[in-house]
Amino acid sequence: MERAAPGLHLGWMISEKGQRIPLPDRDVWLAQTRMDGGFPLLRNGDDDFRVTVTGWELSAASSPEGQAQLVVEAVLPLTADGVAVAADVLAAIAEGARAFWGHTTPFLAAVDIARQTKNWAANPQPPPRGLPALKLSRNISSPEIPHRLGWVNYWSAAAARSIGFPDPARDEDLLSRSRGTAAGGWVVRLTEAPLVLGNPAHLSALMHAYERFPQIGGRVVP
Repeated sequence: MERAAPGLHLGWMISEKGQRIPLPDRDVWLAQTRMDGGFPLLRNGDDDFRVTVTGWELSAASSPEGQAQLVVEAVLPLTADGVAVAADVLAAIAEGARAFWGHTTPFLAAVDIARQTKNWAANPQPPPRGLPALKLSRNISSPEIPHRLGWVNYWSAAAARSIGFPDPARDEDLLSRSRGTAAGGWVVRLTEAPLVLGNPAHLSALMHAYERFPQIGGRVVP
């Protein structure tokens, strides 16, 4: 993340009282405080451009094929500077963690997208905005299959193969907003501006991407 966002330094932790505490040797501290297969929250020291990152283990019982997975969550401000580095930071996190897939999405759109994942017995209401229902993580057939879409998506080489991307004949529009990564993955942006699902054009772009990749969310077994 620090290489992807010039000037960023994630050298602080947050105390139980919510206070920012500097870490003179962050990497040693992280090695000593790993917890439950993940790592505690780190942040930078700029209150006007706050960046955080943390990680936790998704248990085997909740993961595809019963394979526990590391989930990494980072937060960037939705400012011009944050938007400018979002795709690079996503790729840096994903390839640093050897991720299968990931996405970066503005908070309000991410809330609606998260509500696509359905436990119908617990919540019989359909997803918002006519979006397709997605399976729970544990019910997806393979860890390579992305669980959902977002504004900017990272698909590893294995994930891209699992959903059939890229197909030059079908993905010309997406490829115009995509780039390959050093590890053979892809960074794919659905819309130029950050995703706002109240914008009909943005909602249409998301819906079309779900139609193009029915494997995402476990809706169709590849």
